[in-house]
Amino acid sequence: MLDVKGIHTFYGLSHILFDVSLKINAGEVVCLLGRNGAGKSTTIKSIMGIAPPKQGRIIFKGEDVAGKKPFMLARKGMGYDPDDRRIFADLTVEENLEIAIKGYVEGEGWNKERVYDFFPALKDIRHRRGGVLSGGEQKMLAIARALMGNPELLLLDEPTEGLAPVMVRVLEEQLMKLKKTGLTVLLAEQNLVSTLKLSDRGYIIDNGRIRYEGTVQELRDNEEIQKQCLMV
Repeated sequence: MLDVKGIHTFYGLSHILFDVSLKINAGEVVCLLGRNGAGKSTTIKSIMGIAPPKQGRIIFKGEDVAGKKPFMLARKGMGYDPDDRRIFADLTVEENLEIAIKGYVEGEGWNKERVYDFFPALKDIRHRRGGVLSGGEQKMLAIARALMGNPELLLLDEPTEGLAPVMVRVLEEQLMKLKKTGLTVLLAEQNLVSTLKLSDRGYIIDNGRIRYEGTVQELRDNEEIQKQCLMV
């Protein structure tokens, strides 16, 4: 479904990503692991068109989409949950969801009712404004809002960042349920334990370069690469 081939991304004159390549097959959950500042978010933003690469190719469903605008990629089937959530603070939970709905066909895909079944806590607070939600509630809402666009590929950027341990466990449970729906997911995280529970395969990025790729079990077993690229 997604094939990133040798991308180089810059912020101004700063070279951030160096020859980054990764591949995701339909129905897989693939993680991108790394420390803060390793290049995880920039990789996600490059794929989503927010920080388009200067070199390389991004093939999505057989089409080279590198450099296309984010709204065009959303129409093609990408969903994005940013690390800073970007909830509309003055809108209610329900209004945040309503403005994001796209591509729903009766009986198929995601609408408010299915999202509320999936995230029951959101239904209980559906009339509450986004700006007064807790961090965990905002993260659930951000993921739910991305699902309302009925994506074929969901890009999750640091979903557990800043959450209390109890909320991390709740979110893990919801993401595991999401995996069982067959949705294709790229999960950028630094929480090794949570991420490996959810993923099929993984990549490790460090200083803007992919340093390792393998199955979840290979990542668990390779303590040397964990120490080199993941430990603070």
